[in-house]
Amino acid sequence: MAMRSCKVGLGVLVCLLAVVSTSLGSSLPMVFTESPVLAQTLDARKAEADRLFLQGIEQLKKNQLEAALQSFQQALKIYREIKDRKAEGNALGNLGITYLSMKNYPKAIEYLEEGFILAKETKNRKLQSEVLPSILFIQRLNDRRFAEANLLLDQSVLMSNTSQFKAAIELNQQALKIYREIKEPISEATALNNIGINDVFLGNYERGIGYIEQSLAMARKNSDPLNENRALGNLGIAYRRKGDYPKAIYYFQQQLAIAREIEDSLSELKVLANLGNVYQNQEDYEQAISYHEQSLAIARKMYNRLQEGMAIGNIGHSYSLIGNYGKAIELIQQSIAIAEEVNNPYGKQLNLSILGSIYHSFGEYSKAKEYYLKSLEIAKQIGDREAEAGVLGDIGYVYNSQGDHKTAISYHEQHLAIARAISNPASESQALSDLGGSYFYLGYFIKAIDYYEQSLDIARAMKVSESGGLMNLGNIYDALGDSTKAIDYLQQSVAIERKTNTFVGLGKALHNLGVAFKNQGNLLAAEKALTEAIQVRESIRVNSGNNLNRVLVFDTLANTYRILQEVLVAQNKTDAALEISEAGRARALVDSLAKFDNYNQTQPKQYQLKIEQIKQVAKTQNSTIVQYSTINYKSQVEGQVKTEESELYIWVIKPTGEVTFRKADFKALWQKDKTNLEQLVQISRQSIGVRGAKMENPPPPNPENQKKRLQKLHEILISPIADLLPKKETDKVVFIPQSSLFLVPFPALQDKNGKYLIEKHTILTSPSIQVLDLTKKQYQKLGNQPLQSKNMLIVGNPIMPKVTIKIGDNQQKLPPLPEAEKEAKAIANLFKTQPLIGKQATESTVVQRLPQAQIIHFATHGLFDDIRGLDSSIALTPENPNSLSSPLSKEEQKRDGLLTAEEIFGLELKANLVVLSACDTGRGRITGDGVIGLSRSFISAGVPSVIVSLWSVDDGSTAFLMTEFYQNLQQKMDKATALRKAMLDTKKKYSNPSQWAAFTLIGESQ
Repeated sequence: MAMRSCKVGLGVLVCLLAVVSTSLGSSLPMVFTESPVLAQTLDARKAEADRLFLQGIEQLKKNQLEAALQSFQQALKIYREIKDRKAEGNALGNLGITYLSMKNYPKAIEYLEEGFILAKETKNRKLQSEVLPSILFIQRLNDRRFAEANLLLDQSVLMSNTSQFKAAIELNQQALKIYREIKEPISEATALNNIGINDVFLGNYERGIGYIEQSLAMARKNSDPLNENRALGNLGIAYRRKGDYPKAIYYFQQQLAIAREIEDSLSELKVLANLGNVYQNQEDYEQAISYHEQSLAIARKMYNRLQEGMAIGNIGHSYSLIGNYGKAIELIQQSIAIAEEVNNPYGKQLNLSILGSIYHSFGEYSKAKEYYLKSLEIAKQIGDREAEAGVLGDIGYVYNSQGDHKTAISYHEQHLAIARAISNPASESQALSDLGGSYFYLGYFIKAIDYYEQSLDIARAMKVSESGGLMNLGNIYDALGDSTKAIDYLQQSVAIERKTNTFVGLGKALHNLGVAFKNQGNLLAAEKALTEAIQVRESIRVNSGNNLNRVLVFDTLANTYRILQEVLVAQNKTDAALEISEAGRARALVDSLAKFDNYNQTQPKQYQLKIEQIKQVAKTQNSTIVQYSTINYKSQVEGQVKTEESELYIWVIKPTGEVTFRKADFKALWQKDKTNLEQLVQISRQSIGVRGAKMENPPPPNPENQKKRLQKLHEILISPIADLLPKKETDKVVFIPQSSLFLVPFPALQDKNGKYLIEKHTILTSPSIQVLDLTKKQYQKLGNQPLQSKNMLIVGNPIMPKVTIKIGDNQQKLPPLPEAEKEAKAIANLFKTQPLIGKQATESTVVQRLPQAQIIHFATHGLFDDIRGLDSSIALTPENPNSLSSPLSKEEQKRDGLLTAEEIFGLELKANLVVLSACDTGRGRITGDGVIGLSRSFISAGVPSVIVSLWSVDDGSTAFLMTEFYQNLQQKMDKATALRKAMLDTKKKYSNPSQWAAFTLIGESQ
């Protein structure tokens, strides 16, 4: 029987439904198993026909052909009598198959054609898809020319799989000519489909889509769901490669419906994977993972290990793109293992390439190159020239990241040579663009322009979007100081993006246009373009799915907010600049807190604070609010030129509502010490002996250097506004940091007289003014309930879990913290309650008690994740199946002893205060939306006040400080005052700031 089979597509991890082979073989006859369900019915005749039908299927499977004929004939007679047309069609089809097995071709064709007619009448697409190949097989059984054309199609598949797309097209065109001469429309549609998708792989999108649309029209005309399914899938692939994702989804969704209609599980899992990839391209990772998981479920149900491995790899790739690298690496390694098991070099090569990109993201360039080189070797072995070219480009990117642009150029040139050799204009255009970028980094602007223009010429010839090429040219002319030419190119890019309605591209184009106007000195035009860029990108953020997706999208906005502030300040619109500064931070966190207030989460403009609201927050808080915003050098080429902070904008909002704007200049710092603000923060932390996150020994404190660094930070952050800060020590100052300033030890900053800031002010912090407002509202909503000891949750020194300090390394057990145990017992004694110590502090027990707790205190290890943030965790006792008398629930089996920020994020808590008396609990991934980590998760879960640490704290001094803090709370002090006094008391006993200045109160002070 002639069967058409799907071959593995090129260049992506999924098996694309692309090139179709047609060959004659000796496979077993197909059985139409879409039998009527044997359900309870009053119609005994229907039940009898169903029984006979199923009996015939079993007899056919056992090759009892005469008996099967008799059963199907009897069933057919009854179905006709009771007018069950669909069942009649299935019986006719199986009679045709039975005669085919008996090699009685006239009878077989008679029944199959009758069954096909009935299938069309009853819209039984599954039967149509099963009958057509058998009819075609019989009709062309001894047709030499048909067999010749089929052989050409088989040879074309081999060409496609080795990136020889032109040769594949020639073979399909020869086959197409024969099919047309012998008037074989079904196979003609197959050849058209193949020509079209190979043209798409060559970058000839318009021509390729034209061929595929011809194939689709023929398939629909001839009631051929198999070719219709393939054509829809190939149109989806074509539009995805063009970057037209809505159209790609449109065609893939149609294909999915057909695949399910004809019960083609393999086709269904592949289109689900393709949908996942399109949503991944659109940065909707939640949807992407959902589709890939559906694909995986089908692969496992089919016991198809090859497709299972591909689906696992796709899920891993999605997790890598949201920064969940630990999970991504685990899944990718599983996928590679399956690829080796089933001998799938294509899957292995692509997964190794993804691993390379993950380690590139870590900045582990040697490891990234190691994986890329392994991927490159396989690509060469299997003759996948397109993949080989892509990996060469990836290696070039690594060298670019290392600043070795000359070596990068050599790899991009190899990429370019292969792309031209295989006549792949899309790949050629990318290589030329990459070369332009490398020469741009080297300062060879004229050469960069030449490569960018060549890349743009190819895009135009391919009739794909020219926007990216125009944007590159606009950026480079802006860097050259030719604002007029830059604006012209960028306006063309904006016009194209408006026409195609692609918000991601439009946001970026508007951003770059705004910067070009700024550099030209046209501040009003710059303000207009940058404001629109924010509006466009904000709409993407709001519709980007879960909170983490919103954070990732917001990172693309951060620079636009900063440049717009610069434009506004240059026009002396400092209040408007404060509104933009405030709007440009913690948006995703505000989204998550909106559930505790009356904000409309779907319309963010309704809850972005205006200047009068900002003033009102300061009055309500009765605090002086200090908001910082860093402004960068040469930020005109987004994502291409490294920037350094040049200025610090500072707004001080007094409790009276008075707003004052000041600036601090970093240029002198950079010119003198070659140090930017982020580096100054880091070396200041090191100077006080701060231990790193990987538990290495802390550097020895250097009192002289320490004082110098802390005074330098004070000079930059505090001195410009010192006259605006309250004179009374008990008056509160709320710092709103940004970027690296989240790591500043504000209490330890020293003035020129050596006095620490905590000695002069009561200090707390917040990610934004609006979050400060929302945490107060949440505090008021919870109410000042009398504290009951039974509602205290105090955890100390659990039995420590094993952890992986660095992704890819072996696990090691965290050391015990005996002083933390003493701390927990001392605090519990103050409140006459019992702490959870050692084996009592299991993760499941803690999670069970969290929702009822009024105060939560963790005295244990904290681990921060600066890659994804949500894997930051609190160490608890892992579940031990050997020590429990009863079996573990599924939920308990997940408890590995690490309570992560991601797990906390989904909770709704009633606690008034959470104290994370552990290492680095205030740290995490620093994003444009703030720090993603434990503190953020507890605030998102409804906790108005969180105390966290900014470094690995000393066990002994921390126990003392925390005991003092709770004693102060018992004296009816507010949280901020209680923490300040505890710090000052600890400072008397432990002089080094590393021992008393690590903790900060985030949120509500009451």
